[in-house]
Amino acid sequence: MLKIANAQFWVHDQDEALAYYVRVLGWEVRADVTMEEWSFRWLVVGPVGQDDVGLVLMPIPGAPMLEPHSSAQLAELVAKGAGGTLFLETDDCQAAYDELSARGVVFNDPPTRQPYGIDTSFRDPSGNNIRLTQVLEFSTDRG
Repeated sequence: MLKIANAQFWVHDQDEALAYYVRVLGWEVRADVTMEEWSFRWLVVGPVGQDDVGLVLMPIPGAPMLEPHSSAQLAELVAKGAGGTLFLETDDCQAAYDELSARGVVFNDPPTRQPYGIDTSFRDPSGNNIRLTQVLEFSTDRG
């Protein structure tokens, strides 16, 4: 059986991203390993109580992985929110919105009722999109 272990976001600054996910969102560090010989840091965080999946905070690569122009382009795309989206689920979107706002999260919009639930969004310091959703019970009967 295959299962998802980690997802990844490109980040402009791993220390800034770490502080945001741990101090602001209240997540925990799962791994923080520096491999000096490769000049590489493996940094994984995740929500407390959800141990089976983590978010890798991967630095935007430079040389030799990417040449400077490509690295700059990737950094610019991440800042614009084009690096992907993380979908978080909560039992109470308004309460989570209020709590996270008090911790310093700046939301793009207030919790809004959608056909699938109550939804809002915000971005991390690098620009990555994060959606917060309270899934509502609905009938699948189309009859």
